[in-house]
Amino acid sequence: METARHTGGCQCGAVRYRALGELGYPHICHCRMCQKAAGNYFLPLAAAKRENFELTRGDPKWFRSSDLVRRGFCGDCGTPLFYDIPEEDFINIALGSLDDPDAVRPVMQSNTDRKMSWFHALDGLPVEAEPDTPDRENAIAASNHQHPDHDTSHWPRRIP
Repeated sequence: METARHTGGCQCGAVRYRALGELGYPHICHCRMCQKAAGNYFLPLAAAKRENFELTRGDPKWFRSSDLVRRGFCGDCGTPLFYDIPEEDFINIALGSLDDPDAVRPVMQSNTDRKMSWFHALDGLPVEAEPDTPDRENAIAASNHQHPDHDTSHWPRRIP
């Protein structure tokens, strides 16, 4: 059986990481600290054993959100990456920063007392129509500065 390998990083590519093995306790945290750290309504996280985790490019900046926890993010683009309790033998990875975020499905929710009261209605919202012309999407794709969803030998991309 092949060992699971998870790679990921920030939006600009300045910080990249790799975790070997299954990620433990994939969950969605609704606590207010996670909401603020993610700039979103919740933060999906899963634990990588510290011994199987490594930074492969750059170093994150750290914010100590409490006496127990520090949160790692890219100092260049601001992408939230890690929820870390330094004394533990694991580090939590922000699942949206994985190159393949669909590969890790949350199995639990935590701190649901802070969950948005209207989440149950999301599937009933109207869906925005696809644009008649792809001009805007083509312009974004042609000028995309986001790091691709895979490891690269160098970054930023070298323009010939």
